[in-house]
Amino acid sequence: MTEEVGVGPHPEPWPDDARLDPELLADGDRRNVVDRYRYWSREAIVADLDGRRHPFHVAVENWEHDFNIGTVVRNANAFMAGGVHIVGRRRWNRRGAMVTDRYQHVTHHPDVVDLMAWAATADLAVVGIDNLPGSVPLESTALPERCVLVFGQEGPGLSYEVREAATMVCSIALTVPTNASQLLLKEFYSCFNLTLSLAPFRNFIHVCNAIFGTFCSEQFTEFWPKVRS
Repeated sequence: MTEEVGVGPHPEPWPDDARLDPELLADGDRRNVVDRYRYWSREAIVADLDGRRHPFHVAVENWEHDFNIGTVVRNANAFMAGGVHIVGRRRWNRRGAMVTDRYQHVTHHPDVVDLMAWAATADLAVVGIDNLPGSVPLESTALPERCVLVFGQEGPGLSYEVREAATMVCSIALTVPTNASQLLLKEFYSCFNLTLSLAPFRNFIHVCNAIFGTFCSEQFTEFWPKVRS
């Protein structure tokens, strides 16, 4: 028998709190949210998260297919990125995001020019992530806190337009055999490396340590000492 997720109807009288959703109070809250957000409306949860998000954003190009874009959104949400940006095709498979896109700001940009114009308006540096000639090692590079990390399409990687417009392009030492694995690992490592520089979130290292240990122990074993040094 599967254990039921969440909580049932809230006993009356209900709390006098504008953040709470009357329907959830009456019917119960079976969503996959942390306990502090039980019975909160989605709008209230997003508003609360907005007050604590990091100043960096994550962008991913979507020209040929949308493999793993849902996971990119989920990872960005886990690291409290300020927002996620889909560049290219508007459609992407949201199933992989596992509803985390409901609590994250996801913006569509039809092309790289539009993304760059937005980044300039938001005063964000553009940091491309790809293993290209001339790229600098992410492990030893201090990233600006206010930036947008741009990841290319699986297979071709960063587009020429992003490479030319980016403030910098960073590489990550990887030994995985497929581009699909590289995209997810690159995003995870990039967000992880950037959050290390944000003092209020240093305790999050312990959570990431556990995640990386199960996610890809060989890669983490190689990467972790470089981050700590």
